[in-house]
Amino acid sequence: MINMGFMDVIKSRQAVALHQKGRHEEALAIYEELYGKGLVSAVYMLPYSVLLLRRGKDDNDYLKVKEILKKAEKAPDLSPDKRQQLLMNYATAQYKLGEMEKALHLLEAAHHKNPCGMIYGSLGFLYIQAGDAEKALAFNTEALEYDDEDPVTLDNLGQTYYRLLGDKEKAKEYFLKAIEIKPGQIDTLYFLSRYDLEEGKKEDAVEKLETALEGRFSPLNYVSREEVEAEIAKLKA
Repeated sequence: MINMGFMDVIKSRQAVALHQKGRHEEALAIYEELYGKGLVSAVYMLPYSVLLLRRGKDDNDYLKVKEILKKAEKAPDLSPDKRQQLLMNYATAQYKLGEMEKALHLLEAAHHKNPCGMIYGSLGFLYIQAGDAEKALAFNTEALEYDDEDPVTLDNLGQTYYRLLGDKEKAKEYFLKAIEIKPGQIDTLYFLSRYDLEEGKKEDAVEKLETALEGRFSPLNYVSREEVEAEIAKLKA
């Protein structure tokens, strides 16, 4: 393990600042430089993994995330909160690589040890993706008891009813609560646009989808930016 020198610390802070401003390519170049020097620090390795997860061009990005985070486990500045983030990012990479069971097991262990909103949201979504209606409903209901104003949990419950239980009316209740709390939530906007289309309100659906495009997509979104763009193009054709 190589400790970060003064200039490395400055560079890592610069990279994180660029990352937060949306200047991702510049941030990525610095992250790669620091990683290439063998430096082990959560301060840059965690945001580096986030950037690669969001880019997700192919499996190589997700494999790189796993490699980075395995090394980051030994970082001297890995606090309990940062470790939770590390575990979630690692599980997300596993999920995107098709390792669903491993991702579920990792998040279940993290949840058992230290329940938190971040894990509730991610694990609740993966249960839906896995198609386990019973577990998804039970877990996301528990998550709502943990925080009844978490828009991710509300959306997860909406998706559980919409996608797994076939109860669109019940699902809509949760989607509407979620969008009231977080008006720009991507997946919620997507599903609410489905109701608009069923009611023949094409313009309203397009408006919601265009609002969704303004959001920051993640590997744990039900829809991708490309899918939303394609849907808008289809509706405007």
